[in-house]
Amino acid sequence: MFETNNSGGFNPKLPRFFVLGFIAIIFLLITGGNMFYTVNPGEKAVIFKRFGGGLDKDLVVPQGFHFIAPWNKVYIYNVKIQEDYEAMEVLSKNGLSIKIDLSFRYTPNVSQLGYLHDLVGEDYLESIIRPEIRSVTREVIGEYLPEELYSTKREEVEDKVFEITSKSIADKYLFLDAILIRDVTLPQTLQAAIENKLRQEQEALEYEFKLLKESKEAERKRIEAEGISDFQRIVTKTITPQLLKWKGIETTQELSKSPNSKVIVIGNGEGDLPIILGGDK
Repeated sequence: MFETNNSGGFNPKLPRFFVLGFIAIIFLLITGGNMFYTVNPGEKAVIFKRFGGGLDKDLVVPQGFHFIAPWNKVYIYNVKIQEDYEAMEVLSKNGLSIKIDLSFRYTPNVSQLGYLHDLVGEDYLESIIRPEIRSVTREVIGEYLPEELYSTKREEVEDKVFEITSKSIADKYLFLDAILIRDVTLPQTLQAAIENKLRQEQEALEYEFKLLKESKEAERKRIEAEGISDFQRIVTKTITPQLLKWKGIETTQELSKSPNSKVIVIGNGEGDLPIILGGDK
């Protein structure tokens, strides 16, 4: 453990493994924070290998606790469906300025995350998705009149912007989940004119509905009257004087059988029905 030095004293001789262990501890203290990382739920990671060929584009690191060589670098991506908002001013088909607010949902292509990192990088929202949505929205809205955007064509605009933008960013390893127009703001005078026009159109539709309803009611009454008329005509043809006389006789016979009455029947002339003059209870 000890050896004599030139001056006659002793130098402690440390075992080699103590020295190596000490060096290893110092190394871990310096680099330990760079050797471990955690990929949380809703995240994936890619690794840049400094001495191993650079970015491994085909490797997508899953969730969990992982080790990494201290000279390599890890990039962690949020792969959840995320939502963002955009407000802009665009021109309509007739050149009027329109303010539009929309929201959009997006996510990176998880299986191609390494290729996304190599082609675009972590700031893909600001560098790719947002500029593309702005450009396509301006292009699509330029095909419509303000009143169409305000009322009947909003869904159609959403579908067109979504379809064109989705195709544009797909080759950059990005997915678009939805684009929703939240609000369309027109110049105040134009908005008032459109609202007035829509109100008049609604009143016209209500008036047409009332006319149709009255027409159907009149048709129903006409059919009902025709039915009653047909019924009366058929009944009139079947009722003869002989039938009436027979029914009168039957009714008189039934009344005469009542124990609470005294019936006096007197002929009322040739061919006439009997007459009941009275009775006691």
